[in-house]
Amino acid sequence: MSKQSHIVMDLRNFVSWFSLLKITQVFEGMNTSEILEIQGADFEMRRDLFKILPPSSYRVIQSGEIEDEGGFCQVLIQKTETSAEVFEK
Repeated sequence: MSKQSHIVMDLRNFVSWFSLLKITQVFEGMNTSEILEIQGADFEMRRDLFKILPPSSYRVIQSGEIEDEGGFCQVLIQKTETSAEVFEK
């Protein structure tokens, strides 16, 4: 686990659609400023992940330009305060 990560998900050997579902469930339960580390993301999963998460709800810290021998990489995203959370305060 990275020093800065709050939650780590290793998704190697999981079906892409299932991984995306789990990521969105975990992300929804996170607090603002928490960092999610996704290990084992392939190019397709990264592309789809950034399509399904609302752009204003996260900040990309690392998007995994470096792949390992299996074609997987690491993605770090930080949950940000969304406009709905701002209005609730």
